[in-house]
Amino acid sequence: MELLPFFTEKHRELESTVRQFAERDVAPCAVEDEHEEARARELIRLMASAGLLRYVVPEAYGGLSPRLDVRSLCLIRDGLAYVSGLADTMFAMQGLGSYPITLAGSEALKRRYLPPVARGEAIAAFALTEPEAGSDVSAIQATANRMDDRYELNGIKTFISNAGLADFYVVFAKTDPGQGHRGLSAFVVEASTPGFVLDEKLALIASHPIGRVKFERCHIPRDHLLGEEGEGFKIAMQTLDVFRSTVAAAAVGMARRALDEALAYSQRRVQFGRPLAEFQGIQFKLAEMATELEAARLLVYRAAWKKDRGAARVTRESSMAKFYATEAAQRIIDQAVQIHGGQGVVRGSVVERLYREIRALRIYEGTSEIQRIVIARELLKGC
Repeated sequence: MELLPFFTEKHRELESTVRQFAERDVAPCAVEDEHEEARARELIRLMASAGLLRYVVPEAYGGLSPRLDVRSLCLIRDGLAYVSGLADTMFAMQGLGSYPITLAGSEALKRRYLPPVARGEAIAAFALTEPEAGSDVSAIQATANRMDDRYELNGIKTFISNAGLADFYVVFAKTDPGQGHRGLSAFVVEASTPGFVLDEKLALIASHPIGRVKFERCHIPRDHLLGEEGEGFKIAMQTLDVFRSTVAAAAVGMARRALDEALAYSQRRVQFGRPLAEFQGIQFKLAEMATELEAARLLVYRAAWKKDRGAARVTRESSMAKFYATEAAQRIIDQAVQIHGGQGVVRGSVVERLYREIRALRIYEGTSEIQRIVIARELLKGC
């Protein structure tokens, strides 16, 4: 589908480059096996070699644009997710885990962490969620107590992508527990810091390096604070404001693959003497899938385009894109499985893998229920 109003010639060139890279280099790593961590590291290496990781940091620190181009991030995630959910995850986390440093890090922190991210030499992570604090960020219990020239960090973070794999984590903790989300601050914590503990790796329904980490009297330098004390909530929300539209782009990539697989299968699978594609019931499914896919893609790139045009916040647009695209992708992939019939639930088939991979996107970086709340709140602001 052409999106000429939203894309420049460079974006169209990038779209073609990512497609070729995914087919040539990513597809061989898309087979799920027990060597998830090794495949994840190899994908980081491949993306760095292809120059894709340079899109997640600003030009001054090894990137390709003066500031992050959200349309480029979306195009890359769309193209990677078409082939591999793990590749999409690894690319996304390089951005999500480093963007708070781009936003609020000191010059020293930016120069220390951003160039290695762009070169694929450092793997990033974003540590916000806790056992008792998911959607409710104000319920975070991790604390960071200031002690002269350092902070002592204590607490547990769970469902952290790249847990045990990342070289550094952007961690959100309370510096003033009595102030709710206003007492939240953000820090950069290296995995080698004493007191940092990989507590458990979690096995999800689709390939995804994720787990739980602990901070036990973990002392971090005072200058690893991002911004000022109490600015953690703002940093987290500004980060999600950008990356929610990229989650939606990943959903679009998965949905595109599902539709392509359904189109191909429906034309070669013969029942009652003719291909499935000749039955009106199947045609209706395909028509609905294609329409939802195009609507989702338009929402994604509208949000990204608006941010790239200089909008300070795109909260409503990114939440609409994330909500609609992930829910639509779930429906599209489900219909693709239905069209495949028994073959659709065979372990290892493309649509079966997509069916498992898409499910998490409706949860992370704000559930669909939270997106509804955000969208309604934004609408009511103007009333």
